[in-house]
Amino acid sequence: MTAAFACVPERSRGRLHREPESAHRSAFQRDRDRIVHCSAFRRLKHKTQVFVAHVGDHFRTRLTHSIEVAQVARTISGALDLDVDLTETVALAHDLGHPPFGHAGEEELDDLMRPHGGFDHNAQALRIVTFLERHYADFDGLNLTWETLEGIAKHNGPVVGDLPHHLRLYDAEHPLELSTHASAEAQVAALSDDIAYNNHDILDGIRAGLFNLDDLSDLPILRGCIAEVDRRYPDLHRKRRRHEALRRFFGALVEDVLGETRTRLAESGGASSGEVRRAGRALVSFSECVESDLSLIRDFLFERMYRAPLVRVMRKSAKGYVRDLFPIYMDKTDLLPTGWREDIAAVETDADLARIVADHIAGMTDRFAMQEHFRLTGREGRMPDFA
Repeated sequence: MTAAFACVPERSRGRLHREPESAHRSAFQRDRDRIVHCSAFRRLKHKTQVFVAHVGDHFRTRLTHSIEVAQVARTISGALDLDVDLTETVALAHDLGHPPFGHAGEEELDDLMRPHGGFDHNAQALRIVTFLERHYADFDGLNLTWETLEGIAKHNGPVVGDLPHHLRLYDAEHPLELSTHASAEAQVAALSDDIAYNNHDILDGIRAGLFNLDDLSDLPILRGCIAEVDRRYPDLHRKRRRHEALRRFFGALVEDVLGETRTRLAESGGASSGEVRRAGRALVSFSECVESDLSLIRDFLFERMYRAPLVRVMRKSAKGYVRDLFPIYMDKTDLLPTGWREDIAAVETDADLARIVADHIAGMTDRFAMQEHFRLTGREGRMPDFA
């Protein structure tokens, strides 16, 4: 049974461009399939999560991260009787706008684009699905439903103030009610992102040799998970011990979200998806206690992983690739792929050209950005390797 506060595909606000409905898939299932088949989704397989993709076959990439987020999101959404397909769609699409080299690449691209409106990966994801994916005869983009677009734009909460470039343009044509919260399904996708990366970043940090499981034994939540495994399975092999502890950590976060969200939904008295949006706060949430515990875990990861010396070297190299490529394309537009030539012909300002260059660089995989850098500069970059 679907909850009263869930989004219902039959009552979707529809698509910007009218299309006949599918005979076999709901509107949200169709959105999910369009995401899975789009070019930007495929490129996530060679985009950095934390560690540049080529340094190890077992580290998460943006693609494997997105799949893990979608798995968590489906579980939570199903337990709350929400629309699982919409939740999965937003989860799969949430990182489509990330440029190569993860947050380091985004920070550098944002700096370079600051005179021209900046760069934001959430707004870029919306730009991709509403404009840059050009496969259909009748429209640019994927022509997704309003609910999916809303979820992509504001799954992390209301977007107010100075809006990112494309978000402002698109919202003027197809308003997404940016000042309100997103649907419960999109809120689940956002919390599932937190659950997935807190779990897999710990595992990737251990795999990279930046810390070990015992280094985590003083951290909240993890402390109890590790102790339980040691109590039940004395002398367990370190890899199995690690897996058993982290799966308990994973489960604890999911159970906390379910418990806190059910409480908040009951307190809100909300009986519709619209009331979820107008509640004035996120209704899908960790409890205050677990949120406080997670802040300590994030502090640990920031210190021991995200700012570890080898990761800092990686980030510096990554920023250098983006910093070098941007002015080259700005100065010599003929170096851009032929597919961008029509857009370049319509350029009226430096800001328009810069946005095209940013679109091209943001769409690159780590590997392609490194190859392009070598082709255009003759300098071969190097990323640190992990044992």
